[in-house]
Amino acid sequence: MTVVQVDTEVAAGTPPPEPRRRRGVPKGLWNLLSVVLGIGVWWGFALAGFDIPAPPEVLVRFKELIADGTLADDVLASLGRVLAGFVLGVVLAVPVGFLMGWYGVARGLLEPWVQFFRTIPPLAIIPLAVVLMGIGETPKIFVIFLASFLACVIATFQGVVGVDKTLINAARVLGAKDGTIFARVVVPASTPFILVGMRVGLGSSWATLVAAELIAAQQGLGYRMQSAQLYYDLPTIFVGLISIGVLGLLMDRLLLLAERRLTDWQERR
Repeated sequence: MTVVQVDTEVAAGTPPPEPRRRRGVPKGLWNLLSVVLGIGVWWGFALAGFDIPAPPEVLVRFKELIADGTLADDVLASLGRVLAGFVLGVVLAVPVGFLMGWYGVARGLLEPWVQFFRTIPPLAIIPLAVVLMGIGETPKIFVIFLASFLACVIATFQGVVGVDKTLINAARVLGAKDGTIFARVVVPASTPFILVGMRVGLGSSWATLVAAELIAAQQGLGYRMQSAQLYYDLPTIFVGLISIGVLGLLMDRLLLLAERRLTDWQERR
C-alpha cells in the first residue's frame, strides 16, 4: 500500500491496517534455556576438576534431606523468619516513607536517621541485637526486619517526592483537599516505587538470613549450611544455596505478579 492510499483511507475515515507484530520466542522458553545452560556450565566445572559437587550428587543429597524431613524443617524455619522480618519491615516502612515524602517536618526529623542506619550493614547489628535481645528468635527476625525496612522506606519516600507536581496542582485547582490528593494521586503514583522497594527488601531479607541464623539457631537453611561447612559437606551447602535461591525467586515472582496487577495502567515494554 502506498503513502497516497494510506492518506486517502485516513481521510475517508478508514484507519490503515495495523502492522503485523512479529512473534518472538516466549519468555518462558528463554528462562528454561537459561536454567539448562546454567546447569550445564555447573556440570562442566565439576567434570573439569573444580572442587564442587556435580548436579547428580546434589540431587541425591536433596532426596536424602527430603526423605528424613530435615529439608522441610529447615525451609519452614527460614521461611518463617524471612516472612516475619520482611512483613514487619514493609508494614512499618510504607507509612514512614509516606510521612517523610509528604510532610517536610517528618522528613527533617526522620531522614537523617534513616540514611544513617542505611549505611550500616544489618549484619553489623547482630552483636548488639544478641546483647539486647538474647539468643532467641527476636534478634534473628530483627536484623531481617531492618534489612527490608531500610530498602522499602527509601523506595516509598522517593516515590512520594517523585510524584509529578502538575498532577497535584491540577487536583488542587479542581478543589481536591489534601487527603483526597494523597489518596487519589500520591498513593497510586507511588505504588510502583513501593513494590520495587518490596522486591529489593525481599532480596535483602534473604541475604541477611544466613548471618541471622548464626545466632544460636538449631534449624534453618543458613544453620544447615554452616553446619555442613564444618564437615566439608559440599552437597548439603549446595542444597541450601539452591533452596534459598528458589524460594527467593518464587517470592519475587509473586511480588512481580502483584506489581503487574496493581500497576496495569503503566506502559511496559
